[in-house]
Amino acid sequence: MPKSIKIQRTESVLRELLPEALSTLNDAMLQGLCIVDVNCSRGKYDAEVYIDEMMFDDEEKKYILAHLKKVNRHLQNYCLEAEGWYRCPSFHFKFDKSLKEINRMDKLFEKIETELHNNSEKSDNGND
Repeated sequence: MPKSIKIQRTESVLRELLPEALSTLNDAMLQGLCIVDVNCSRGKYDAEVYIDEMMFDDEEKKYILAHLKKVNRHLQNYCLEAEGWYRCPSFHFKFDKSLKEINRMDKLFEKIETELHNNSEKSDNGND
């Protein structure tokens, strides 16, 4: 079922506002986070915010998620003030694994292409 235009607009605005809000924090690790996507619930009460995994290890990920939970209210207030909204969704942060999967798939395709190319060269050389 397609999302309404209002929800899509809210998601778009949040994709822009959240990095700004994060940059106002005193935590260098949180300031540099890259927001990949935002998915709002139907009633705009909740929003799943996807963060780029970058090169974070498991300990750093735990730290980031714990601290984002603590500053959730600050981020909501920033968005409320910036847009003049009456209400802002509650943010639920998750690490986006899709980029990692895409990179893994690209490497697999490159490997397959290289093997196919090498096999075709071997068969061409064998026919001489």
